[in-house]
Amino acid sequence: MTNLAAVICVSIILSAALGVYLRLRQIDWVARNRLTVPADFFRAVTLEEHRCAADYNVAKTRLSIVATIYDGATSLLWLLVWLSPLYWAVGSFIEPGLTRSVALVLAFGFLSAVLQLPLDLGETFWLEARFGFNRQTFGGFFADWLKGGALEFAVATPLLYAAFALLREAPDRWWLYAYVGFMVFILAITAIYPTFIAPLFNKFSPLPNEAMRERLETLLKKCGFESRGLFVMDASRRSSRGNAYFTGFGKAKRIVFYDTLLARHTPEEIESILAHELGHFKLGHVRQMLVLSAAIAFVGFAALRWALGDTGLTFVFGLPNEPGLALIAALLAKDPVIHILSPLLSWRSRRAEFEADDFAKSMVGEEPMISALTRLTRDNLATLTPDRIYALFYYSHPPVPLRVAHLRGAD
Repeated sequence: MTNLAAVICVSIILSAALGVYLRLRQIDWVARNRLTVPADFFRAVTLEEHRCAADYNVAKTRLSIVATIYDGATSLLWLLVWLSPLYWAVGSFIEPGLTRSVALVLAFGFLSAVLQLPLDLGETFWLEARFGFNRQTFGGFFADWLKGGALEFAVATPLLYAAFALLREAPDRWWLYAYVGFMVFILAITAIYPTFIAPLFNKFSPLPNEAMRERLETLLKKCGFESRGLFVMDASRRSSRGNAYFTGFGKAKRIVFYDTLLARHTPEEIESILAHELGHFKLGHVRQMLVLSAAIAFVGFAALRWALGDTGLTFVFGLPNEPGLALIAALLAKDPVIHILSPLLSWRSRRAEFEADDFAKSMVGEEPMISALTRLTRDNLATLTPDRIYALFYYSHPPVPLRVAHLRGAD
């Protein structure tokens, strides 16, 4: 093992250890505050609801500790043990070339999904079912799993062929061409997702409540937002959680409400939720996140230039000089880097949420937004007392108590 290979392996171990430590902090803090509802919420959240949310978050975090250790261990096993047998197994019936490289990555993806399956089953049919969220059957779960896998295969195969062909034909500049192609692909997927991909997994129907639709369309006009319509998604056949989002860009934009959200929230709350989502649009958050993602992807592809080179990751780990193996090793080695950068990425996301809350407040007032946030927190069993360091790493949205305090005190 080279020194760099040792550094990568130690980084994976340290990243997992940090993840476990942060989760233990979360468990301790949530459990410590289990019997006290925060003062701002004691009228809207009962002690029993608060305790149930604490129990759910503790159980969820314990499961994520298992997942963190499991993921770190499998990453090390892939890098140190399993990649060589995978190479020889695929190489025993596929000749060297583009197809072998693509087959290696696809085989790795399939085996990784199989290894992840026990954790996904545990989360859905133990954790989510235990706390009353899961509404999915085993048949529905595996249908989604197979459908998602088939879609990933259909999308990944031509992209991998293109990337490895560029590497062979333009070894010095392939990563630049691949980066440009990747960004074009992301934009194309964003455009076609609402119409062609999302309907593969859920049914979407126009918002049936005429009074609600008129109310929301008035808000859309006030904000200067044009979309292909207001839609309801049948989220209730999988989970009782509520949510809303808008997707796509240009003329393909759609606003989508979970049917579970519409069933539980008042018209004023639904309007405030939409106003929040419109805030992301009006304030350019989608565009900003796209620019940030493009910058991160550029750095990633620049790193791949080295990783797939003759002295890259296959050399570092003593593996055969095969581009497919190098790409797999790079995917495994990136996780500690993403983990240590997560506070910065989460900070930008949380800042955007505060700004969108302020926009919603300017459109519909603070009380409907506070009421909506409180109801979402209560219905989804989100904790009102997260550990601040844990939240720094893993919360893409500010904790609800901070959002409520900000709404009440923001100019």
